[in-house]
Amino acid sequence: MSLADEIQRLDDLRRDDVLTEEEFARAKEKLLRQDGQSSLGKSFQGSFEEPDERTWGLFIHLSQFLSYAIPVLGAVVPIVIWQVMKDKSEIMDAHGINITNWLISEFIYLVAFALLSTVIIGIPFLIAAMIAGVVFPILGALKAQNLEVWRYPLSIPFIKPRLYR
Repeated sequence: MSLADEIQRLDDLRRDDVLTEEEFARAKEKLLRQDGQSSLGKSFQGSFEEPDERTWGLFIHLSQFLSYAIPVLGAVVPIVIWQVMKDKSEIMDAHGINITNWLISEFIYLVAFALLSTVIIGIPFLIAAMIAGVVFPILGALKAQNLEVWRYPLSIPFIKPRLYR
């Protein structure tokens, strides 16, 4: 990804209210500083000083599937990763907020639709919610690989991004 693409990505995050003006300025300055270094310096800096946001972004989204092995793990692991990584990376903080909001929303939807299933009308909604519980983490992981923060559709914003805190 070129320097211009990285700056454009940061600007998109700023416009989507994921990054504040101050966070945008710091991240842009950091990118510009890195661009002046040699490629060897950049590879060492990226691998030792900063978290690998692509890998952690992928893992935080896909860790929701751990609930298929041990039910509570799919909710606990993403939140723990978010709490550990949120101070190291604004992007990981945004991923964690989006995932936590989705997990809470998904739980509410599943309970409501399960109750509605007793009168049959909730069965298609319950199936749709279960499909979304599989598709949304995969889409979030794919977006994370491109260093994009993707807000899960139908997610209720219980936790606001840094801009509103």
